[in-house]
Amino acid sequence: MTRLRPVLAALPLLVLALAACSSPSGSTGEGAEPTAAATAEATADAATVLEECTGVAVIVDSADLELSEPIDVAACVDTDEPILAADALDEAGVATEGTVEWGDQVVCRVNGEPAEDTLITAADGTEYHETCASMPAAFAYWSLWQRSSGGEWGYAQEGLPTLELAPGDAVELLFTLNDQPASPAE
Repeated sequence: MTRLRPVLAALPLLVLALAACSSPSGSTGEGAEPTAAATAEATADAATVLEECTGVAVIVDSADLELSEPIDVAACVDTDEPILAADALDEAGVATEGTVEWGDQVVCRVNGEPAEDTLITAADGTEYHETCASMPAAFAYWSLWQRSSGGEWGYAQEGLPTLELAPGDAVELLFTLNDQPASPAE
């Protein structure tokens, strides 16, 4: 049996902190950045979930993707049996979109981001808009990570629909922009 368990009593405070950092409604997200306090709180929430979750920990970090409302999820999906990563994300309320060419084996968008109208700028100044036609740009993509119980983070070797996670394992979707962050925070 699988069900989502509330992880932290402080989650409403995180939502309020993130809301206070967001741009007014209708903003495109350009130039919007989370405050250091909100980023630190989201990282602390993820660390707490990773430490306390006996099911499957689900982490989503939009990192340097400039959004009016950053995507920072730290949830524990209660399960006493293996679960597919796609199902764990669904239980945690995280929606993913694949690409036309690769389907749901490649993550193109998480909770609708980056939207096609979101301007993403490479380190060399090249401007890019994600269309989800094929592989995302090598400088701006959602990376998929997994961590076995008690282990270290590593790139997932399978896509969401086939990646099986056991109780105690963790999965993270991390937006990597211009090679940063290079891996999930510990």
